[in-house]
Amino acid sequence: MKLLTAALLLLIIAMCLASAEGVKCKCSRKGPKIRFSNVRKLEVKPRYPFCVEEMIIVTLWTRVRGEQQHCLNPKRQNTIRLLKWYRVWKEKGR
Repeated sequence: MKLLTAALLLLIIAMCLASAEGVKCKCSRKGPKIRFSNVRKLEVKPRYPFCVEEMIIVTLWTRVRGEQQHCLNPKRQNTIRLLKWYRVWKEKGR
């Protein structure tokens, strides 16, 4: 009985650790400077306990490279401008 309880407890702990691994910080490396006209999608993810800052993930599309995702540094002036521009662009229904 004790062996079954220990195995069940170990299984629950493993499941919790696996779910925490799925939401780890994706922005370990920040992306390049981007053109606003190439932006297809912009996601702002909240700051998780294991991330230093919030995650800003932008999806770009170009003819040469196709669709790509990059992380942006939320403290850079260019990223702040992009967030303002994207909100205005979305409000206009484009």
